[in-house]
Amino acid sequence: MTASVFEASQLPNQNRVGPYTYVPTEWICILFLVLYSISTIIHLSQAVKFRLWWMLPTATFAGVLEILGWSARLWSSHSPKLLTPYEMQLVGTIIAPTPLVAANFIILGKIINQVGPQYSRLTPKLYTIIFCCFDVICLIVQAFGGASAAHAVSQDTSAATGANIMLGGIAAQLFAIVVYVTLASEFFLRLKFNLPFRHVEQPRVLEKGQSAVSKNLRVLICAMAFCTLCIFIRSIYRTVELAGGWFGPVITTQHYFDWLDGAMVTLAIYSLNFFHPGIWLNKENPTGHDLEQAAEEEEAEEEAAA
Repeated sequence: MTASVFEASQLPNQNRVGPYTYVPTEWICILFLVLYSISTIIHLSQAVKFRLWWMLPTATFAGVLEILGWSARLWSSHSPKLLTPYEMQLVGTIIAPTPLVAANFIILGKIINQVGPQYSRLTPKLYTIIFCCFDVICLIVQAFGGASAAHAVSQDTSAATGANIMLGGIAAQLFAIVVYVTLASEFFLRLKFNLPFRHVEQPRVLEKGQSAVSKNLRVLICAMAFCTLCIFIRSIYRTVELAGGWFGPVITTQHYFDWLDGAMVTLAIYSLNFFHPGIWLNKENPTGHDLEQAAEEEEAEEEAAA
């Protein structure tokens, strides 16, 4: 037998309230809606101010999706039996962190360009291309799974197929985060012990006593690590939640969702507000832009030669 892990838990409790099996708490929905709205507005203004347009389809878009999801949950707090807000929050909250992960992928590439591409296993451009493309695939898979599950719920049929698809998308995202953290750790270790992985034409030359990573850049790296950790915790929660069944003990407990999804993503998105790459990436390093431009030119030459 190869029955889905959801089938054993597919029968709903007769006493459940709508598709949630509980009524979302109104003040919690308002709290998260306000927090995400503030963060999204700040991300939008920061992206415009620092001309970091790639922060619009990443961190800013993540905020918009969370606003959509929590607006729907607020709607459900008044009408818990309606399926439309349930479907909206299901799709919105399941895919929202994915663009936020993409922002971290891009920031890592920028850091590598700034402090030393020779220590990285992949070129900064490849980090962006490979991980962001994989992130988009995970986004599409999760969105498709969420939409499929929501449709099944609206038709009062088994949501197992859609839930399994969502589970696959989240598991793939977890895998991508693990690979990303592994490669980033290798880069920083090679940088620390001066063990270049490859040759570059214009390596960064440090002055006597100069640290390869400035204090401000270390702060940004720590913020990225914290952001990644929060998303990782949330992804583990979502994996356990979906693996436990559509009406299992995890997915039907509101406190788990509020703390392990809502709170974790809130911390993650605000970490990039307070430690925005437009402020911290090139701070106290006026040559950062020149180094990045030189690295990009070298990559273009390597691609042309290949």
